[in-house]
Amino acid sequence: MRDLDAFEDALIERFRQHPVLAGTGRLAEADFAALLLQRRFVSLAFTPSYDLAIDLLSDEAGLRIARAILREEYPDGRGHTRSHREDMKEDLLHLGISREELVASRPTGATRRAIDEAFALIADAGGHEDADLRLLTFLRFWGEVLVSVEYEHLWKRMEPVLAGEDGRNRSRFYYPHYVHDAKAHPLTAVSLLSATHSDRLATRISDLLARQGGAEAFRETEERALHLKAAFYDQFLPALDRVGARQP
Repeated sequence: MRDLDAFEDALIERFRQHPVLAGTGRLAEADFAALLLQRRFVSLAFTPSYDLAIDLLSDEAGLRIARAILREEYPDGRGHTRSHREDMKEDLLHLGISREELVASRPTGATRRAIDEAFALIADAGGHEDADLRLLTFLRFWGEVLVSVEYEHLWKRMEPVLAGEDGRNRSRFYYPHYVHDAKAHPLTAVSLLSATHSDRLATRISDLLARQGGAEAFRETEERALHLKAAFYDQFLPALDRVGARQP
């Protein structure tokens, strides 16, 4: 298990060093807004991704964890409380993106591929004998761990606006997900009492690995998830190049 932790930590660090994520603070305002608007479409695909995986899971313990996480996206069944997607919209508006820009935005080809390939990876995982391990691994790494890495970088750019001089953090979406989706403990030290989504999923993944094996499936699934995430951000490399070209 320690080898898998080391492998995973190396993938996380590789993603953390993606030029666009590492260079978020250098992007022009218009390019940063474009990135957030495209990332919004990936966020909108989060809940159907969980739904698809839940359809294909057969492990009851894993199902309960996935269901609980999915239900947290809609915290009030009576409709009085905003969903997490609505919280994201509110953060975007506070960052200066207008409703008109939200209305006019459309997913690029690269964004559509990132979403379609995520659905395809989930469907493919469901066809394997070790489907439960692959599905839970994908949900955790693609939907939680790497999301926290994304929002860690984005938050550095957002913080001056959403957590101003008065010290009050106005972020309803990006900062909470940066904190609550993170890998807080190694795979060998997680429990259902862990606060983060990734660690709650890791409890079941660790059990499955201990009982059934599947280290190669774990590695393969995480590598493919990382590829999807990196490919999404690759589309913004020209925006980073433009900044470099303007520097003396």
